Amino acid sequence: MKYGLITANDNELKPFLKEIELTRTVDDTMLKVYEGTLGGKDVVMLYSGACKVNAGIATQILIDHYKVDAVINPGVAGGMDPKVKILDTVVSTEVAYHDVADFILTGFHPWMKDAFFRADEALLSTARKALENYPSEGKIYFGRTVTGEAFIENEGRDKINEMFHPLSVDMETGAMAHACYVNKIPFLSIRCITDTAEYSGDAAYEENLEAATENVKNITLQVLRSL
Repeated sequence: MKYGLITANDNELKPFLKEIELTRTVDDTMLKVYEGTLGGKDVVMLYSGACKVNAGIATQILIDHYKVDAVINPGVAGGMDPKVKILDTVVSTEVAYHDVADFILTGFHPWMKDAFFRADEALLSTARKALENYPSEGKIYFGRTVTGEAFIENEGRDKINEMFHPLSVDMETGAMAHACYVNKIPFLSIRCITDTAEYSGDAAYEENLEAATENVKNITLQVLRSL
């Protein structure tokens, strides 16, 4: 099995670069791709750049150019549910776009039954077992996340919560899951919380980024070793 790891930005990828047993680095489609062994598994890693289109492109590159068998998305996210606190982690069981109407996905390609991309059941089951008693920096939740082209502070938060009741929000997971869905590739997202309604904005993100990326790296490695 070969696993593709995609983060949104270089700060999220940096902790993994310290752990990987690197065999090759490739410049591919304006992205830098790292191949090697991580957690005892063959991996191909890169950061996509922020937002949905970049995330979708990077995912398709891993599938087409590097023939990965599954994609894992470690990174950071904003907390949406009030119970989710700074440095908690959300493993997504399903993800939807909060800024795309359902009929775009159900009435047109890829003609889904609903607007949610589900995590792969085998990856999810492994993650649940691997993290059941894991001593994480914060709590680990399994549940819904949403994706859209906005960094959510206060504007739009209530509407998104009313419509989707998500645990977390980010700008890439939905697009990665979307690309995996149409390619029939297993997908799992693991995101650590840097900001919430109580501690929102760029300042909170920057303050918690280093601790969150280190935390999610450790959690992801725990899952990889258990696969």
